[in-house]
Amino acid sequence: MGQIKKKFIDRALPKAEIVKKLRNEYGNVVIGEVTIGQVLSGMKGIVGLLTCTSKLDPEEGIRFRGYTIPELRDMLPKLSPEDEPLPEGLFYLMLMDEMPTDEDVHYIQNEWIKRAHVPKHVFDVIDSLPRDTHPMNQFVTAIVAMAGSSRFMKAYEAGAAKKDYWDSTYEGVMDLIARIPRIAAYVYRHTYHNGRHIEPDSDLDWAGNLAHMMGYDNDEVKKLFRLYMTIHADHEGGNVSAHTTHLVGSALASPYQAYAAGMLGLAGPLHGLANQEVIKWVFEMMQEIGTEDPSKEQIAAYVLKTLADGRVVPGYGHAVLRKTDPRYIAQREFCLKYLPNDPLFKVISRIYEVVPPILSTVGKIKNPWPNVDAHSGAILVHYGIKEYEFYTVLFAVSRALGVLSSLVWDRVYGLPLERPSSQNTRWFIEKAGIDSPVKF
Repeated sequence: MGQIKKKFIDRALPKAEIVKKLRNEYGNVVIGEVTIGQVLSGMKGIVGLLTCTSKLDPEEGIRFRGYTIPELRDMLPKLSPEDEPLPEGLFYLMLMDEMPTDEDVHYIQNEWIKRAHVPKHVFDVIDSLPRDTHPMNQFVTAIVAMAGSSRFMKAYEAGAAKKDYWDSTYEGVMDLIARIPRIAAYVYRHTYHNGRHIEPDSDLDWAGNLAHMMGYDNDEVKKLFRLYMTIHADHEGGNVSAHTTHLVGSALASPYQAYAAGMLGLAGPLHGLANQEVIKWVFEMMQEIGTEDPSKEQIAAYVLKTLADGRVVPGYGHAVLRKTDPRYIAQREFCLKYLPNDPLFKVISRIYEVVPPILSTVGKIKNPWPNVDAHSGAILVHYGIKEYEFYTVLFAVSRALGVLSSLVWDRVYGLPLERPSSQNTRWFIEKAGIDSPVKF
């Protein structure tokens, strides 16, 4: 048994007993009230999930096991003091609930290198798809194509006890995360480089190897990918990709199936596809204005036009946050360090100055500040990764770390099939005590 897995058992099983006690002995404790507005506005604010890996604070942003992004950038192991955190360390933190040592990260790296082999039939499936198939559809198709190798499903079919479901889930999660960069890079090269693929380099870290296999061996790109994979990894349990992975996993689907389902949610324009929409909006703005160096006044006029057309300004606003997203700030700091004179970065900076004051005057917008998607595309473009339809795949690679570590904990806790109740419109009308002119 591996040292991390043994350590995980010692830490996880006592916590599982606590959750069991809460469920069995304190299940009748009332923890809140639900309003009609919450139900009919996307269940916002309803506490209905157990997620331990991260928590989104409206004022401080995302905390991973209690640590903010600035703290993680300072405390997580790196290849050098000037580098960005290694995502392997963040995965360890989310899984183990303790800050990793260099040795812990090295162990995770070696495990993922050993498990990174992707079956040939998966590449054949990608190759069979038209090259104009959206990269996220290719990516998810490949993930599903790997599901036949699921250790969890093999253990389940062999009669594994429920209390041991977490074990094969852990093994399957480690396998899947190890393979994901290879799949993502293969989709990238299949789509944009005529299938001229680059073999993995076992001497590189998880994020650095992804950059290498995509064709970017610049050290700054590898640093960017380490940062990108760290800050996008998780966003508590209620977002679409995390919740969907949890929901499908609650049916005892394999990690491959649960993750694939979650990533289909990530592909939606209101979730992970937003990073693609941001850079499209910026390019469209520059094209319509007729300059790649628009002034603040020109940007303001285009923002007002966007709003007047009934559209949103992509990358601004967040369902929970009430300040500038710390993930945006982390990327901005990276730009100030490595590409302060990049023309597109300057445009993004001007948009940052212009948009919040305008949105603040719109009554329905509670948070006029930028989120993570407002910045990520501009940095990728700087380094030559201009294929913005692929950006959500990069998001998906990172998000695997959070949703799959959470899936292991779901199985440790023995969480049951998720099955909330629902009601028809008449029920809500009666609860509200109103007379409806329409018959239901």
